[in-house]
Amino acid sequence: MTTLPPADELLARAHVVALPMRVRFRGVDVREALLLEGPSGWGEFSPFVEYADRESARWLSAALEAAYAVWPAPVRDAVGVNATVPAVGPDRVPEVLARFDGCTTAKVKVAERGQTLDDDIDRVAAVRSAMGPSAHIRVDANGGWDVATATEALRRLTAYDLEYAEQPCASVEDLVELRTALARNGIDVLIAADESIRKAEDPIRVARLGAADLVVVKVAPLGGVASALGVVEACGLPAVVSSALDTSVGIAAGVALAAALPSLDHACGLGTVGLFERDVSADPWRPSGGLLGVGRAVADPDALADLAAPPDRQQWWRDRLVRCHTVLAEGSPR
Repeated sequence: MTTLPPADELLARAHVVALPMRVRFRGVDVREALLLEGPSGWGEFSPFVEYADRESARWLSAALEAAYAVWPAPVRDAVGVNATVPAVGPDRVPEVLARFDGCTTAKVKVAERGQTLDDDIDRVAAVRSAMGPSAHIRVDANGGWDVATATEALRRLTAYDLEYAEQPCASVEDLVELRTALARNGIDVLIAADESIRKAEDPIRVARLGAADLVVVKVAPLGGVASALGVVEACGLPAVVSSALDTSVGIAAGVALAAALPSLDHACGLGTVGLFERDVSADPWRPSGGLLGVGRAVADPDALADLAAPPDRQQWWRDRLVRCHTVLAEGSPR
């Protein structure tokens, strides 16, 4: 996309939806999104509500790429995905895993506010018990631990044979310190960077400082599929593509990125549509046999009507789109 469409044109194509969650995830009970239908298909603009306009403008770039441009060519026609286990009690783990058909990898949320490390241990243990010894288990702390807590947590969690730990600490400097502490204490856990990539002014800094073994990339926060591909190439580290709690429209963009990566050695976190009570597509993008195929998601008119956000939230998102459009019109959102 070389020309920014007028804001009035985008508003005319906009649909604001509110999707109830089956389980609270990332503190969200209802996921709101603004969907755009353009010449190339549907795009999704859904930065989390607390994000400022400058950061959110990158999400608008991704939506416009999907709606108005062509994604990079895929090198594979299907992508393996992981199950995602929110910060539920161990008794609910089998119910959650049942929504992810054929997945042999699970990402488990840990470091949830108001919970303890013992809660995390119990949840991971329940996942290992349910999935068996051959499954891959990764944990995601969303930067919720300091270095000392992360070291102790990962020491205890190694009993469950972790594939890696995603963003255990918030800052790049803390990730560097943590990797040193893990090596010093003989704790063999790989570290993945997520927020340190997608929320950073300089996402390549993670690789430059040796803060992670692999990177987790998300299409919308990085400004689109092509932009995210560039970040992965510049980092030079193995990559995992993940969802930003997207509808099927956003998931299709994530699959497009995963399918275009030159190499892909890990299951991707793109199976999260199953966390919604209902999706915007009549054929939701949920994994079958642990896989998602490459393609475009189409929003269903009946679903758009049924899931339409209340009028005040509709206006809030439309105003936000205009502000982010202004950021893009003035130059790069970075």
